Amino acid sequence: MSEHQIQSAYFKWADLQISTKRFPGLDLIHSVPNGGSRNKLEAVNLKRTGTRPGVPDVTLPVARGGFIGLAIEFKALDGNPSKEQRERMNRMQQEGWCVTLCWDWQAAARMTLGYLGMAKLEFGGGE
Repeated sequence: MSEHQIQSAYFKWADLQISTKRFPGLDLIHSVPNGGSRNKLEAVNLKRTGTRPGVPDVTLPVARGGFIGLAIEFKALDGNPSKEQRERMNRMQQEGWCVTLCWDWQAAARMTLGYLGMAKLEFGGGE
């Protein structure tokens, strides 16, 4: 499977889970369209509006188990993260993110369920 096919299968699974409302917070999951082929003008415009190299494919901005969010980078079976991706993933981990690399959608689904099953972080707020 290609990286695109893996990520598409993952979101098909995620959308089904969201529709059941069994996993609070999963509805906040989203992809980040950083990769792919772009014409030069589109690439320049994306860079101007904040596109950065190495950003993981998927983020779930939900705090669980001492982490501030989950980030998933998908790769095809023969793929490996780029230098920029490795650096970004390491920095995100240093900042409190749970970051994972997955070569199939099933592993990403298991990771997501495990992450959502961890204790929810409670943040103090005004009353």
